[in-house]
Amino acid sequence: MTKAEVVNEIAQKTGIEKIAIMTIVEELMTVIKGSLTEGENVYLRGFGSFIVRKRAEKTGRNISKNTTVIIPAHNIPAFKPAKSFMADVKNSTK
Repeated sequence: MTKAEVVNEIAQKTGIEKIAIMTIVEELMTVIKGSLTEGENVYLRGFGSFIVRKRAEKTGRNISKNTTVIIPAHNIPAFKPAKSFMADVKNSTK
């Protein structure tokens, strides 16, 4: 499902104009991204958590040049679904 499809479905279910829904969805994504950029997790009860995971430094290989490369420690965004969300997906019929 794309962002446009999400906006269309919310607009149909609520009767709110698509442009207003698009603004809200865009702002939600901006706020989540900004919080994660600052190292702050976002918790949405019953849905899940957007968290920052820390990856340790590791050694990788460049196969084409046959050399080792040090990959520095870095942060990555991740999503951890709520238990009720996982149960709903697990029990879906599709």
